Amino acid sequence: RAAGELAATGAPPTAPAAPDGVWEQLTPQEFQVARAVARGLNNTEAAVSLFVSRKTVEAHLTRVYRKLGVRSRTELTRLMASGELVD
Repeated sequence: RAAGELAATGAPPTAPAAPDGVWEQLTPQEFQVARAVARGLNNTEAAVSLFVSRKTVEAHLTRVYRKLGVRSRTELTRLMASGELVD
């Protein structure tokens, strides 16, 4: 139950299956946006589900792309799926 609560806060997993601690680069909010996008939500849907504005989602997503070195939603989804971080 505690692990589920921690995941709900947006905290990156303690032992991700991604190279070189890539998830620790993200803030909890960026991680939540990345997860929402990887689940297939568009920016507006992600904003509604996270109770933030669409512009906030766009800003977080821009930083996520830069930090993780990805260029598209597809690449982000693949990276998160390889770390088994998508619900």
